Amino acid sequence: ETTLHLLDDLAGGHPPERVGIRLWDGSLWPDEEPREATLVLNRPSALKEMLREGSEAALGGAYLHEAYDIEGEMEAALELVDTLNPPGLGWREKLKIGLRLRHLPDPKKNGNGNGNGGPVKLGGPLHAPERDREAIRFHYDVSNEFYALWLDERMAYSCAYFERESDDLETAQRAKFDHICRKLDLKPGDRLLDIGCGWAGLLIHAATHYGVKAKGITLSENQLRFAQDRIVKENLAGRVRVTLQDYRELDEEKPYDAVVSVGMVEHVGRRQLGGYFGEAARLLKPGGLFLNHGIGTGIVPRTFSGESFMDAYVFPDGDIVPLHETLHAAAGAGFEVRDVENLREHYALTLRHWVHRLEARHEEALRYVDEAVYRTWRLYMAGSAHAFHTGRMAVYQTLLTKLDAGGLSRAPLTRKSWYFANAT
Repeated sequence: ETTLHLLDDLAGGHPPERVGIRLWDGSLWPDEEPREATLVLNRPSALKEMLREGSEAALGGAYLHEAYDIEGEMEAALELVDTLNPPGLGWREKLKIGLRLRHLPDPKKNGNGNGNGGPVKLGGPLHAPERDREAIRFHYDVSNEFYALWLDERMAYSCAYFERESDDLETAQRAKFDHICRKLDLKPGDRLLDIGCGWAGLLIHAATHYGVKAKGITLSENQLRFAQDRIVKENLAGRVRVTLQDYRELDEEKPYDAVVSVGMVEHVGRRQLGGYFGEAARLLKPGGLFLNHGIGTGIVPRTFSGESFMDAYVFPDGDIVPLHETLHAAAGAGFEVRDVENLREHYALTLRHWVHRLEARHEEALRYVDEAVYRTWRLYMAGSAHAFHTGRMAVYQTLLTKLDAGGLSRAPLTRKSWYFANAT
């Protein structure tokens, strides 16, 4: 009964429309009407585990520790997050809720936790090269087989590009590769560098369809092995190569015609942005183009303060910064901004594909990871879809140019070639 009263207090007379709650004894809240999703409280201490720290990390951690389950549409269930942390709550209401939480039983200690060791704690100075390696491996070296269950054939682990909402994931990811290659105005024989190349899908696409010679770097040993095997299978060993390197370790004799970075800038850290763009500028020839594709903050503020679930369990040391800070750092490194495109709706669509594909292969996923890791990825991807859909996060493709001595750049006069050109 305490839990039901607490839910009433939190909702303030405005229960969520798309999600209901079922208690461990079968009781339903706010009523018995069917909804898109049901949050199942597995034990009397569930709400205390979810809310007592007042952080997103605690709310997500309670899911990993199986204090609650989510049935039905995962993203719809996240509407409940706003209900559990309503804006504008006065101190009297907060005190009342805190007192009710104290009356709930304390959770029993259990051994369930994140298969990667729970909330990750990294050693060494923030964003030192070795610490960055550790952070990347924590996330990306889970298992290639696990990622292959729900990513597309090319293992593209970034926002796809949907010309129609009905496009399947394979089509949308190929369209994303083409969109990037066209923005970079790639031509046969060009030299392309991919900073943070993942499983090398973009490199292989650019070499196969645009005739470039390409190099990619990653800090993930699993990605490196996969990429090298795929390059050999595609008979591209003489045109594409991937190395295990930090972007700060590159020492190239000849500058590149084009540089790209997709989903990497989020790992750099805002204090290192100047150095990151400085390295990209150093590696790019005068007149060349650099496409930086990365997540940024949206215009809608976060629901929770304090440590985020992503920081604690998913992307340690990740740093999502506002667009203006990224552009300021790029300009400070000598880049001219030529175009910025916000693809947040595309990322919401991408993440929904990933979540549904992962859910459909739950049992297979448990061959490669434990239940807590499965839950981590399910929650983080559904939560991210919700964040992009509601404007809490955005993803920006920023096209930059390094002017030559005469002020010229390779950038085309119009965007027509991005949308109407045909790849070879």
